[in-house]
Amino acid sequence: MTTRHLISLLIFLNVVFSGFGQEVTEQKQQTKEHYSFDPDSLLLHVKILSSDAFEGRRTGTKGAQKARDYIIKRFKLYSVQPLSNSYEQPFSFKRGGRNFAGTNILGYFEGSIHPKDYIVISAHYDHEGIKNENIYNGADDNASGIGALLAFADYLQKNTPQYSIILAAFDAEELGLEGAKYFISNAIVPLERIKLNINMDMISRNAKNQLYVAGTVYNDYLKSVISNFLTPTKPQLLMGHDGKDGLQNWTHTGDHSPFHLKNIPFLYFGVEDHKDYHKPTDDFENINPEFYKSAVQTILNVFSHMDKLNL
Repeated sequence: MTTRHLISLLIFLNVVFSGFGQEVTEQKQQTKEHYSFDPDSLLLHVKILSSDAFEGRRTGTKGAQKARDYIIKRFKLYSVQPLSNSYEQPFSFKRGGRNFAGTNILGYFEGSIHPKDYIVISAHYDHEGIKNENIYNGADDNASGIGALLAFADYLQKNTPQYSIILAAFDAEELGLEGAKYFISNAIVPLERIKLNINMDMISRNAKNQLYVAGTVYNDYLKSVISNFLTPTKPQLLMGHDGKDGLQNWTHTGDHSPFHLKNIPFLYFGVEDHKDYHKPTDDFENINPEFYKSAVQTILNVFSHMDKLNL
């Protein structure tokens, strides 16, 4: 083979393999999952909030105060406005003969088309604290929900909603849903103007890759909407756990319950209990990052669709 022929062959092979490499790169880009939020920040929020430094975020403790400071700082970063004069809504209650002081964190985005009607997106930030010198970090329960709430803030600062959105980080869920109860009984906005509650509690891990949504059994309209989102892919979104299917009834087990008792429609997203539920092993290392990111995107997709409907 002459030198000229060899050079021509090398040029030809370079063109072929360069094109092949470009095609592979394009295919990878096409199959890469798209997120409406920063997935790295999502995971970082959970890792930080469930670290030992926050001491399990027990209501009324320094760890809870540290969690509040963290959430408020991120609300400001994502241009979330306080719902009233302050982000904080303090409250007090008694449980087991003890007095507790809790604080809800309430943020707000004004809607472009329905500014006087609200969708409340909620997650509780408290957990079990320290017991017998063990820190119950609560990565799945419920740093995962707060991470998702901050992902909503990230999304909403870039995508103006049609309804006004209240982002609610509730306190004292583990002590009887006290933060959500106070929010409802001391409403800052008219309850009849709250069109929907989307509550997120434990959404970062499931061995079967299943994410449940409860609440549709009480509202035919929501059931028809959610049925269009049911999918066998990861995560598999399933309706259930609301008292009609033989599974554990979640209707009154989370912060959506006080909304339901006031006839406000709700969608509660969560996973079934796992071996680390309410144990000191509910740590960041035990969540499933890919499942979690996909679950948050699924919930965001549902919200984005609901925001465009006549609720």
